[in-house]
Amino acid sequence: MSKAIPEVILSCGNDILAMPVIGMGTAYPAADPETDKAAVLEAIKAGYRHFDTALVYGSEKYLGQAISDAVRLGLIKSRSEVFITTKLFASFAEKDLVVPALNMSLRNLQLEYVDMYIIHWPFKFGGEVKSMPVAKEMVLPLDLKSVWGGMEECKRLGLARGIGVSNFTCNMLQDLLSIAKIPPVLNQLEMSPAWQTKKLNDFCKAKGIHITAYSPLGGANSRVGDDRVLCSNILEDVAKAKGKTTAQVSLRWVYEQGVSMVTKSNNKERMKQNADIFDWSLSDEELEKISNFPQRKAVTFASIIGPHDLIVEIDAQL
Repeated sequence: MSKAIPEVILSCGNDILAMPVIGMGTAYPAADPETDKAAVLEAIKAGYRHFDTALVYGSEKYLGQAISDAVRLGLIKSRSEVFITTKLFASFAEKDLVVPALNMSLRNLQLEYVDMYIIHWPFKFGGEVKSMPVAKEMVLPLDLKSVWGGMEECKRLGLARGIGVSNFTCNMLQDLLSIAKIPPVLNQLEMSPAWQTKKLNDFCKAKGIHITAYSPLGGANSRVGDDRVLCSNILEDVAKAKGKTTAQVSLRWVYEQGVSMVTKSNNKERMKQNADIFDWSLSDEELEKISNFPQRKAVTFASIIGPHDLIVEIDAQL
């Protein structure tokens, strides 16, 4: 029997959400959907109940199939036992397109609602995107008031139990809080020992916005990250002293910042290792060592979208 992953309690409108603090990410799916679906089933067997997807990942369909299979196989009793997050793609970041975009995701997922729906990127695309990087004229500022109005409508319709954002800076969050009828409950952003985002963390905590960290291992083995976290001498020394892996030390550090996280692995043993971080802790001395970890810039939007003026401005604030 796998140990239960702790939950964080979030409040969004009249809904109280219990979100497991470690979720399984589904970005960069394998060429074979059956491989990824099998990985989700293995994750459920290992105790994972939080799954993170997005329309742009192309993983919603196999995730929905895996959840359906998990119920049929008796791995979970019902859909209500899992916490599902998906995201609004930048091509649909207009008020009248938000609800239809979520309905499209729900069809992919074979679900009636998601637990968390978030604005994926803090800008919009002025049309359909077929490849990256996109043309300069395609990248446009987000009409935050109207788009957030669409997000609030998703909440009112019961299509999303919670609503939030991703990759939003302090200034963007302040602007959003000034106009939101339903405040964002969550900001998903990159965080690891190599990118600690202390100012943004402190701001979110002060405003009651929970943080979910993506790339908590520095994006190792992804096409946009590197291995400076997993190959860090600082983390290796701590790991050896604790009898843990460098990955576990990094994840424990993220957890001790008071945030949740999304990890990605299709390897059964690493799934278990990633979730085995809750019955031990880091000492003050170890936390101090990690606080001095050499910082790099986050994986910038410019490296994915293109070095457009708006993108560079957002990058500079992250």
